[in-house]
Amino acid sequence: MENNKFNFCPECGSKNILTEDNGRKWKCPDCGFTLYNNVAAAVGLVIVNSRNEVLLEKRAKEPRKGYLAFPGGFVDPDETLDEAARRECREEIGTEISSIKYIASFPNTYEYKNVVYKTCDVFFEAMIAPQAELKFQRSEVAEIVWYPCGTKEDVEKIPLAFDSARKTLLTRI
Repeated sequence: MENNKFNFCPECGSKNILTEDNGRKWKCPDCGFTLYNNVAAAVGLVIVNSRNEVLLEKRAKEPRKGYLAFPGGFVDPDETLDEAARRECREEIGTEISSIKYIASFPNTYEYKNVVYKTCDVFFEAMIAPQAELKFQRSEVAEIVWYPCGTKEDVEKIPLAFDSARKTLLTRI
């Protein structure tokens, strides 16, 4: 995370802001301000149909625009993981989930606008109604695709945006 640097202290404006712990902490020797770059929580939903295909979104924006990801995103303040998963499903693919079950969690690196965020990606298996009409959020999702995911070879063929998603699918095999 070495590239996470500030030029000025957010508290006093000093140019003496120090980046410490490999970009995990910023400290101002002039006013004592300290800011920690803590791990962000994110959720992903593994939705599988009766043909053992997984629902994936083609990302409409950076990072990793054009690659595939699960419906999901960052957890909002004062939100539980399952509340975030349900909200992200509504926002990104326009439907409700009928059940949610924890699968796994993995660390991930999410670089956006030259800032490196370390995340803990938490994955859930979720069910949607077979007849659910999917209405994806165009600002986030370019299209929705279904990919076979029954074997390691199937998973390796999927152009996934994040390694944590690949590890999650491999966990399910």
